[in-house]
Amino acid sequence: MASTKNVNDQSTDLHQFGYEQELSRKLTCKDLIIYGLIAMVPVAPFGIYGSVVVPARGMVAMAYLVGMVAMLFTAISYSQMSQAFPISGSVYAYAQRGIGPVTGFISGWMIMLDYIFIPALLYVLSANSLKGLLPGISPVVWLVLFCAINTLVNIRGVEFTAQANKLFIIIQLITLAIFFACGIWGLYHGAGEGVTLKPFYNPATFSPTAILSAVSIAVLSFLGFDGVSTMAEETKGGNKVVGKAILWTLFLIGLLFVSQTYLAALIHPNYKTLGNLNTAFYKIAYQVGGQPLLVLTTVITILALGVASALVMQAALSRVLYSMARDKNMPAIFATIHPKYKTPYVSTLLVAGVSIVIGILFMNNSTTLSSVVNCGALFSFCVLHLAVINHYILRNHSQDYLRHLLVPVIGFIIVFAVLGNLHPVAKVLGTGWFVIGIVYYFIMRKVSGHSINLK
Repeated sequence: MASTKNVNDQSTDLHQFGYEQELSRKLTCKDLIIYGLIAMVPVAPFGIYGSVVVPARGMVAMAYLVGMVAMLFTAISYSQMSQAFPISGSVYAYAQRGIGPVTGFISGWMIMLDYIFIPALLYVLSANSLKGLLPGISPVVWLVLFCAINTLVNIRGVEFTAQANKLFIIIQLITLAIFFACGIWGLYHGAGEGVTLKPFYNPATFSPTAILSAVSIAVLSFLGFDGVSTMAEETKGGNKVVGKAILWTLFLIGLLFVSQTYLAALIHPNYKTLGNLNTAFYKIAYQVGGQPLLVLTTVITILALGVASALVMQAALSRVLYSMARDKNMPAIFATIHPKYKTPYVSTLLVAGVSIVIGILFMNNSTTLSSVVNCGALFSFCVLHLAVINHYILRNHSQDYLRHLLVPVIGFIIVFAVLGNLHPVAKVLGTGWFVIGIVYYFIMRKVSGHSINLK
């Protein structure tokens, strides 16, 4: 009875923003945490360990720890805005309500750049990895297969997606547990140089510049927690649930990242002898678990990226499109809800089609693709911090200067610094996407004569 009352209360909350409750509210805080963990991939360091440990000069655990702290400021800002505006759309909705319609549209437009490219990148990485295990099958086949599976799961309903997420998170955690067991066993039997704090701090090789260089790579592994906020209208329990889930997700994923990279660095302390950086972690897994652990970690990484993480990122983008279309900032058809499953299935199908096209185009050029996936997210994070200040401090004269001024200011500085250090290709494509969005917005306004009504 209490649960029904809560859902009704949240439906009333939507009414004050001018919306009806169309999506199905079935997600709990636990579901959102699992959703966030899947989006960020608990085994993400498996694939990029070499790219972080080398610039960090072996202090890979420190790089991930600093990365987690850096993203904490953005997570707190997301938490604050999700309480003020418990609606779908993530940073699009927060910037729109917290600053204004034009800023909101641009934020949504830019976050789409990130959400559009991420599923495609994940499919490409997984498909190309499988090419090594099954060379007789074209990577395009795997790309289409992964995308089809995720599309069917997402259309089937948010509750079904949540159940799939639980299965994937369990598989990844079991894999991590096996790696921890083998790693500890290996250390006990002479692997590495024993238990030290060098993966966190090594005075002989420490350099602030080196750590910051490694953090600029490691921090990108944390991107994805923002996708939790896109599920606000499908969550029950009140408007604080989304913010709580975001903070817990960041803390838990940070704990997993730091602990697994710390153990890996202990097993193989001489990062200069790792060889191929793309397979560095798998080499370490082989040291303590032989061929079985190497194969297990490789296969799980493929499934975690190509199915699990791509699944939730596809769902996140479909909700952003749904929210923007509902406000007439995108074609109305993208706001169409499936009559049975209560999901934005047209947007989901569009995302799938775009992911396949982009994936095929960049199948042999994943480096370029990966260079642009974070540009849109980082730009939108900057706007998010400004929205917190504008909404709470300037509009509502909040005296909570810690959460509503200091945190967003520090968060803005950190994210802006990372944004400035992105690959030149990412900056060019991001700028081009930004200009296209501005032109599209004003043409759309002129043709439709529509102005957003923000109640």
